[in-house]
Amino acid sequence: MSKEVVKRVKSAEIELKDKLVGIQRVTKVTKGGRHFSFSAIVVVGNEKGVVGYGLGKANEVTDAITKGIDDAKKNLVKVCVLNGTVPHSQEGKYGGSRVFLKPAAHGTGVIAGGAMRAVLESVGVTDVLAKSKGSSNPHNVVKATMDALAKLRDPYAISQQRGITLDRVFNG
Repeated sequence: MSKEVVKRVKSAEIELKDKLVGIQRVTKVTKGGRHFSFSAIVVVGNEKGVVGYGLGKANEVTDAITKGIDDAKKNLVKVCVLNGTVPHSQEGKYGGSRVFLKPAAHGTGVIAGGAMRAVLESVGVTDVLAKSKGSSNPHNVVKATMDALAKLRDPYAISQQRGITLDRVFNG
């Protein structure tokens, strides 16, 4: 089984929108008392097939979000979106989180919860049925969703790879 090569995208030439998935206050207990800091997970995308996620940590909330956005811009991935939905059913996993994506008819909307919704909307998916199983930790759910999106295959590339017409890919 060969690993698919994920296409990296440069953020300089595209306009990205960011979404804050989650923010957490983290406490470090030292001899001098408690020291508070913040960690933020952010998803950025252009709603046309490019998405990335990032984690930022800082002593202030705004700094953590800014660092998360900068980190997300460094980890952009090109994803196959076909007519506003995913081209085929796909599972993704990371840690204890498992996600399932299934194509949906036009007008269905994004049927997904929390962290998955932010990733799917940022990539430009408008109609999808999605299920999150296992851990609901936002960090792991975002990474599992990105794993599922990275595994998606473009039907045009499959037809060229197999040497058959596009109709035979869909109709067998």
